[in-house]
Amino acid sequence: MTLDELRNLNVNDPSSWPLPVKIAGVLAICALILGGGYHFVIADEILEHERAQLKEVQLRDTYLNKKLQAINLPAYKAQLEEIERTFGSLLRQLPNTTEVPDLLVDITQAGLGRGLEFVLFRPEAEQKRDFYAELPISLQVTGSYHEFASFVSDVAALPRIVTFGDVTVSGAKDGKSAILNVVATARTYRYLDPGEGAAPPTPKAKSKKNSKAKR
Repeated sequence: MTLDELRNLNVNDPSSWPLPVKIAGVLAICALILGGGYHFVIADEILEHERAQLKEVQLRDTYLNKKLQAINLPAYKAQLEEIERTFGSLLRQLPNTTEVPDLLVDITQAGLGRGLEFVLFRPEAEQKRDFYAELPISLQVTGSYHEFASFVSDVAALPRIVTFGDVTVSGAKDGKSAILNVVATARTYRYLDPGEGAAPPTPKAKSKKNSKAKR
């Protein structure tokens, strides 16, 4: 087929085209149909299929996690019960309001019973936390090292929680025994009664500059 024959083709009468041109035309139409179908139909279906595969993976992971949680549910329940028992046991070691004076007496009796001399025993202002209150006690005692160590051991053996901190030790020789002067802060804690809670933050005082500006 020559170039002149291609130029003289009757576009309105495809039946008169030579066979090679007809075949090429059919192939071109098929290619257009396939390309348009892929672009407008198949591409969207492939994208949707990929999204479905991704969602399937996510759902499978969620299912496996839920299955693992269901298998371990009895262990989680047992662990939660143990935590509740431990928490309840710790709460029982916190004195309530009426028990605090007795606890303070127990602390002083523990020191006197070990031969310590109290120079200072002063309960400080109570400090409220989330669900408990901290009661610091400023202490100053004199006695031997073993007396103070036995005192700390006796306080630790009390059924209530008492901790020691800010310990400062000084001393001087007294004959054959070393007399120590111990300054420390003992802290005990009490559970807040219903209705109690940490005090709300105090609003900051307005500066003089702002007050003058408002005037």
